[in-house]
Amino acid sequence: MDLYEYQAKDIFANYGVPVLPGAVAATADEARAAAEELGVPVVVKAQVKTGGRGKAGGVKLADNPDETQEKAEGILGLDIKGHVVRRVLVTPASDIAEEYYFSFLLDRANRTFLAMASVEGGMDIEEVAATKPEALAKVPVDAINGVDLAKAQEIVKAANFPAEVADQVAEVIVKLWDGFVGEDATLVEVNPLVRDPQGKIIALDGKVTLDDNAAFRHETHADLVDKGAEDPLEAAAKAKDLNYVKLDGQVGIIGNGAGLVMSTLDVVAYAGERHGGAKPANFLDIGGGASAEVMANGLEIILSDADVKSVFVNVFGGITACDAVANGIVSAFQLLESRGEAVTRPIVVRLDGNNAEEGRRILTEAALPGLVQVKTMDEAADKAAELAAQGA
Repeated sequence: MDLYEYQAKDIFANYGVPVLPGAVAATADEARAAAEELGVPVVVKAQVKTGGRGKAGGVKLADNPDETQEKAEGILGLDIKGHVVRRVLVTPASDIAEEYYFSFLLDRANRTFLAMASVEGGMDIEEVAATKPEALAKVPVDAINGVDLAKAQEIVKAANFPAEVADQVAEVIVKLWDGFVGEDATLVEVNPLVRDPQGKIIALDGKVTLDDNAAFRHETHADLVDKGAEDPLEAAAKAKDLNYVKLDGQVGIIGNGAGLVMSTLDVVAYAGERHGGAKPANFLDIGGGASAEVMANGLEIILSDADVKSVFVNVFGGITACDAVANGIVSAFQLLESRGEAVTRPIVVRLDGNNAEEGRRILTEAALPGLVQVKTMDEAADKAAELAAQGA
C-alpha cells in the first residue's frame, strides 16, 4: 500500500525523523484555516500517490491565507496522471540551502535491502541514475544486521555528503531504517532531504510503501487506507479475501494461481485483437481452493462490473482437482441464483490437469445456462473474446 505524503511524514515523525509541521485540508476553507494557524508563507501540496506533482501544478507557494485558499481551490480536483486530488497538505515554506536524496527499498533481484543516497536531490532520481550514475550511491543492507550508526556512516561516506551535515544525515538514516523495519515497509524515500540555512537536516517530502502481507502485524495500517479513492470492486473483493485487480476491459478472468492468471491476461489480450479489441477486465486469482463459496464470490465480483461482457474461468487442476472445481462452479451458479444474482453473461470454462475429464463431465451434465467448455487455453481465450465482442 502506497501512502500519501502526509501519512509518510507522520510515520517519519513517529520515529524521530525531523519533518515540518503541516495540516491536511479537504477544502479550500480548511487550507486557509491551516495557513492562519501555521503562519505564512506556506506551501500547498497536492496529495496524490504519483510523482510529478510540481510539474502538473500540484505544488504552490502562498504568501497569505487568502492566497492559500485560492491556491487550494486550484489544486483540489486537479487530475494528476489519472489521480484526482482530494486533499492538500499545507506546510510552512522552508528556505533550502541544499537538497539531497535518500531511500531504503527492497531489492528483490538480489534478495536483500538497498540504501540509495545522492547529494543531488530534488529531482527525479531516475534522471540522476541515467545521466550521472556516479552521483547515486547504492549500498546493500543485510537484513539481519540492519542499519546501525556505523552502517549509516558508511552510506553517508559512499554518497559524499558534506562533512558539516554527515553526522546529522547518519542519525536520520538510522531513524529511517527503524521506521522501514518497524512498519514493514518495502520503500521509504525522502526527496528532497534538505539542509536549511541554519544547517538543520529536514525530511521535506516523503514516500512510503507498506507491505500488505504484514498488515496482520499492524492494526493501525487499516486506518491509512483511503476508502474514498479505493475502487469499489477491489474493496468488495478485498473484504472477501480475493486477490482482485480491476482492469480496463470486457473479459472477466478467474484462474487458480497468479502465474496462470497472468498468462491468461496475455492470451485474452492477444485474442481480443481479432475480436474488436476486447481486453481482460480484471486479475482474479482464487488460489488453490476453488470451493463453491470462493467461486461464487469471484463470479459475483466480476459480474458486478458493468463493463464485463463475458467471463473466462481458466483452471489447471493440481492440489485442487478439476472435479472439485467443476462442483464449485455448479454450486456457485446455484448460490448466486439463490442470492437473486443469476448468471446472465456467457461463461467460458477451460479445465486441465488433475481429474479434468471428470470435471468436464460434471459441467456437461449440469447444463448450466450460458456456460461453454473449451479444451485449450488459446481456444477458450478466443471464444471469451468473441463472446465479449458480441455482447458489447
